Amino acid sequence: MRFFVLLIIIILMPASVLALSDPAHNSGLPIPRFVTLKPDEVNVRTGPGTRYPIEWVYHRAGMPVEVIEEYDVWRKIRDMEGTSGWVHKSMLDGKHNVMIKGKEDRVLRVDPDAAAKPLLKAEPKVTGRLMECDPSWCRVQISGRKGWIEKKYLWGVYDNEVFD
Repeated sequence: MRFFVLLIIIILMPASVLALSDPAHNSGLPIPRFVTLKPDEVNVRTGPGTRYPIEWVYHRAGMPVEVIEEYDVWRKIRDMEGTSGWVHKSMLDGKHNVMIKGKEDRVLRVDPDAAAKPLLKAEPKVTGRLMECDPSWCRVQISGRKGWIEKKYLWGVYDNEVFD
């Protein structure tokens, strides 16, 4: 009886759901996760395939995006503004970059302490290479200079991420 019920469920299940549950269509990497855009021009489509229309084009290599879904060689990504769409996996790089969020310049400091000597100011939407994070601060490299910034001012790293 169980086999018969399972067979009915599989027969009635949409093909897209079956494909998404197939390990062959998965990278095996965690979802969600942050990656960066590889080339300077990335087409974002309405669905996972070239038959889907291009909805917009990113013109910013190194910009962090969040992978929120996978289908075969396609990745559904979300940007800092919450806009999402599908891109081919070859357009993404595993490098971990971050972007300054908010509407104000943010200060990078020599040490992970609000009283530490300021190193530079970074404008909103400036990208930098993520190097390490403790529970509250991250060390980033922006324009060749390395400094610490409070994690709450960064998009492209999760609150619970800690690494060195």
